Amino acid sequence: MQPTRITDPAYFHKVVDCQWACPAHTPVPEYIRLIGQGRYGDAYMVNWVSNVFPGILGRTCDRPCEPACRRGRVEENNGDKPEPVAICRLKRVAADHKDDVRARMPAIAPPNGKRIACIGAGPSALTVARDLAPLGYEVTVFDGEAKAGGFIRTQIPRFRLPESVIDEETGYILDLGVKFRSGERVDSMRGLLAQGYDAVFVGCGAPRGRDLDVPGRAEAAAHIHIGIDWLASVSFGHITKVAPRVIVLGGGNTAMDCCRSARRLGGSDVKVIVRSGFEEMKASPWEKEDAVHEGIPIVNFHVPKSFEHQDGKLLGMKFEVVSAVYDDKGRRSLVPTGAPDVFFECDEVLVAVGQENAFPWIERDCGIEFDRWGLPVLGKDTFQSTVPRVFFGGDAAFGPKNIITAVAHGHEAAVSIDRFLHAEAVAVRPPPMTRLMSQKMGIHEWSYHNDVSVDTRFKVPWAAAEKALASIRVEVELGFDAATAFKEASRCLNCDVQTVFNRDTCIECDACVDICPMDCITFTANGDEADLRTRLKAPAPHAAQDLFVSAELKTGRVMVKDEDVCLHCGLCAERCPTGAWDMQKFLLNTTQAGPGCRDSRKSQREVA
Repeated sequence: MQPTRITDPAYFHKVVDCQWACPAHTPVPEYIRLIGQGRYGDAYMVNWVSNVFPGILGRTCDRPCEPACRRGRVEENNGDKPEPVAICRLKRVAADHKDDVRARMPAIAPPNGKRIACIGAGPSALTVARDLAPLGYEVTVFDGEAKAGGFIRTQIPRFRLPESVIDEETGYILDLGVKFRSGERVDSMRGLLAQGYDAVFVGCGAPRGRDLDVPGRAEAAAHIHIGIDWLASVSFGHITKVAPRVIVLGGGNTAMDCCRSARRLGGSDVKVIVRSGFEEMKASPWEKEDAVHEGIPIVNFHVPKSFEHQDGKLLGMKFEVVSAVYDDKGRRSLVPTGAPDVFFECDEVLVAVGQENAFPWIERDCGIEFDRWGLPVLGKDTFQSTVPRVFFGGDAAFGPKNIITAVAHGHEAAVSIDRFLHAEAVAVRPPPMTRLMSQKMGIHEWSYHNDVSVDTRFKVPWAAAEKALASIRVEVELGFDAATAFKEASRCLNCDVQTVFNRDTCIECDACVDICPMDCITFTANGDEADLRTRLKAPAPHAAQDLFVSAELKTGRVMVKDEDVCLHCGLCAERCPTGAWDMQKFLLNTTQAGPGCRDSRKSQREVA
């Protein structure tokens, strides 16, 4: 293998598994350390730069960082499944315990004469506004609702996300000089473009819930509701109760929100019925666990056949029982078992079987091309449409996903818009800024806490069940207190503090090999990667994580380190007699809109 290029920003970024997995590349270990130090405002602002909505995401994020967490691969947990650090809930700690951060928001540059329209006040459009308004752009956000937030406000129940948190975090953005045209729904793209906006960003989400066309749907329509529309009606107080027996169809997070909401609105017999198996459901594992915890059964492998009714009154639903069969390529088919159809009585049905994009307000002859699925044709990384000054993001771009992905789209689209309005190629994405800084304070002392905690994951306290289920506005999760947050933060392995190796001072004494608690380090003859992975002190089968390979040493061997299970404890650097190992903190700052995303040489020419 060739020596590892640690100057490549992607190498150490990939070692910080949580940050690598986060669509917005939030520097997770950095803010967790700040929480451990009680510096909640600092931790909040580190989050705010990347993910924009720390308080919202600290309650509702899909947490792609947590399955990636190294703690879940190295922890011994008495035979139980190891648990990652509670990254998402620590994010909420920063939001809940911070001081007033309004004075720390970015200053606003003088107007630059450019006007930008954002369609929808959801997470992607608000991220675009947050990134561009401080640069002097005049940003106008249009939304049909009275308050900003988009689906954050209308689709996430208040028992998961209090409205005060939404008001606070959308307010930080609107206070940056953003013009918010509330209650104003855009009904014509052609008309909007005629208003002379220099760029338009479409972040209107995927506003149409999929229906279920099976016999009886039309006849029993009064008792059947589309899940996302029903949740919006609940959010705005238009629906305040449900019938006793409720069936929720679907296995995603919307279905989980529907069933838990129905339980709080008076449903005494609420069940979720899904086509797939429990493990294959699209809902996040914790969303399913929360529903089950509240006594809501989830019935697997039942395919809807009909809505049963009499004189317009819904009696129940009939289902076909299926099983999952996989072919030799791992593709799944749902095959009828031959068992008799199953009938479930119910009074109401909430259909949460998916969402899709709808752009009836974009004229099909205005130049914006759509694919056969009704999605706009976009540059994969630029989010630019076939009309150069129109950009898309969030669910409106590539279909329904989640809040943190929408935020990531907003950042990238803002970079594209900023470059476009400076006559620069939008496809050019400047690399992130990175920095490595030694953490050495003495021979065996480090500026970070490097003792590995033996604690297992701490549980987030919940409100008492009788109180939580009595009202749809009582927040269920109470969040960590400061003491528990400190203990949970101590579980972080500081994966951004990297083990950096200097071959020139290595004397190949193998002291680092002997002291490494995870058998990460091996000195051996070089070879191709597949072979080398099998010849290490502990085999390294996880090919998704790179090996750290040195240049040839004095004996002709190479140093090979398996990054996959390293604890970043620093014992190798403490033990090394020559200082060949050092612990260096890696900081990655992703490129955002502004001077740093543009061609500095061109900017200098423009000034001249």
